[in-house]
Amino acid sequence: MQKTKQQVSVLFLLFSVLFCVCLIAANLLETKQISVLGISLTGGLIVFPVSYIINDCVCEVWGYKKARLLIWLGFAMNFFFVMMGALCDWIPGAPYWTNNAGFHAVFGLAPRVAAASFLAFVVGSFANAYVMSKMKLHDGGRHFSARAILSTIAGESIDSLIFFPLALSGVVPTEELPKLMLWQVFLKTFYEIIALPITIKVVKALKEYEGEDVYDEGVNYSIWKIFSLG
Repeated sequence: MQKTKQQVSVLFLLFSVLFCVCLIAANLLETKQISVLGISLTGGLIVFPVSYIINDCVCEVWGYKKARLLIWLGFAMNFFFVMMGALCDWIPGAPYWTNNAGFHAVFGLAPRVAAASFLAFVVGSFANAYVMSKMKLHDGGRHFSARAILSTIAGESIDSLIFFPLALSGVVPTEELPKLMLWQVFLKTFYEIIALPITIKVVKALKEYEGEDVYDEGVNYSIWKIFSLG
């Protein structure tokens, strides 16, 4: 039986690498609590929104099918990284090693937090891609700025609604959770708005260079058709 050869462009490959790096970096940076203008946040806020911007660019230029592949690739690479970190954390340190506590603080991700993080990422990322795809069809390719912002609000809101209650319930006071979630969504969306002029230029350059501007007519939105790219 002859198989159809499915290919991806070099630029899509580069965006995929950057996407995975952003997810892994966000995991590491999440271990530090930072304060910005008196607001307590996690260090992952610095880089995690970039993954949503990349998701927007991929879905806009190459379509939902490529975005679906990107999301699962990011999940797989992040899972691999977390598991290797957990394994290394579990293996006893050498007799002269004196930084077990520091290493554990970075790589000893609690199973509860890891599960919440992975679930929130997958659901939020697919919500972002779905909104982008559907709005592009509805608007006939117009209003990219609106769908970039609205898809981020949808994705980040679902991400926060899943992650914070599952990961931090009983750790953070119940009355503080809604405020923490709202700040995360607001600041990540604000991040997207600030970066929007650059995102628009990148999307335009990608469409011109690739000669692609995919509309997801009749696409199957199942999240499980990972390798269906044609």
